[in-house]
Amino acid sequence: MNFYPLNQKIGIIGGGQLGKMMILEAKKLGCHITILDPVKDCPASSICDEHIVASFSDKNAIYSLAKKCDVITYEFEHIDYACLMELEQLGHKVYPTPSSLKIIQNKFTQKTVLKENNINVPNFYLVQTIEDVKNIAKEFSYPIVLKSCTGGYDGKGNYIIKCEEDIEKGFNTLNPNLDTPLMVEKFVDFDMEVSVLACGGLNNDIKVYPVGNNIHIDNILHKTIVPANISEESKQKAINIAHNIIDIFNGVGMFCVEFFVTKDGEVLVNEIAPRPHNSGHYTIEGCVTSQFENHIRAILGLPLGNTSLLNPTVMINLLGEEGHKGDALVEGLINALNIENVFVHIYGKKQTVAKRKMGHLTCSMQSLEQAEKNAIKAYNHIKFISKS
Repeated sequence: MNFYPLNQKIGIIGGGQLGKMMILEAKKLGCHITILDPVKDCPASSICDEHIVASFSDKNAIYSLAKKCDVITYEFEHIDYACLMELEQLGHKVYPTPSSLKIIQNKFTQKTVLKENNINVPNFYLVQTIEDVKNIAKEFSYPIVLKSCTGGYDGKGNYIIKCEEDIEKGFNTLNPNLDTPLMVEKFVDFDMEVSVLACGGLNNDIKVYPVGNNIHIDNILHKTIVPANISEESKQKAINIAHNIIDIFNGVGMFCVEFFVTKDGEVLVNEIAPRPHNSGHYTIEGCVTSQFENHIRAILGLPLGNTSLLNPTVMINLLGEEGHKGDALVEGLINALNIENVFVHIYGKKQTVAKRKMGHLTCSMQSLEQAEKNAIKAYNHIKFISKS
């Protein structure tokens, strides 16, 4: 008999917007959700069944979460993989696997594994001293990219070195206490940044989403346009690489692969995230099955859903306004929702601050040009400001 147990218990490490959107899909399948997050009123707290308020580094709290759940997942990758490995050894299910997290959360080991598997990446070296950086710069020529191997996000942990005079400042900025592993990467003069979401199932099924064009402002994702305006050859390269990465990491759940595409159509992997991703928010309205639904299906061992694009879709992030800090208010929502095919997602963060991700919007239409026009029009209406 093909019975599915009701009230499956899922534990999520992290209660931000990604966790919240996972819960919305998990609830459709009758799941019970416990989150672990240090913030009492985090976005996911309003819809979870139980909230363990504790630090992400609190090993006892993570063990407590595991005891309450049938399976554990996470919404960000800066977690103690060793703790998750211990849980796995004790028989707890953790997806994506701690072994894949261990590799991916260190950019140097991530790139090393990709290179060993013949995946195209920018040239890179591990560095320990300022002299190491100077020597590599002679090989690569300027500019070069200095990166923290661990902990970076939204451009934090990266430093563009344009000349030899920048090296010492960049090194000291990223490694002030001489305890942060660093790497140097050859600068890629890319034509476009794109991403591909891929999902691995427990039955070895793999589903890959369309290629999206990502536009960043101040190193923060501003807009994702799907489908990306690149050649069919480059598109297929990116899709094939994303599929292969699920195989390489024995991936279970959502993985996002970010790429550089050069003017001559070369496709290089920039970074991998083992979780649902900001650039995949377009899938909620734009695809048959969203990234969040497929992530939940994957970690529960259910069949994966169709990832086809329903219509061309544009997603734009909604950030806190410059000069505003405090209790959050949203302005212009009515005007935005009056625009055809616009959907607004407000994450429920109580406090706004400049450049904080407060929500996103999408527009999905038969015409990509019209979808982008409507999305931009709606975006220009919405502002996240503070009360005072």
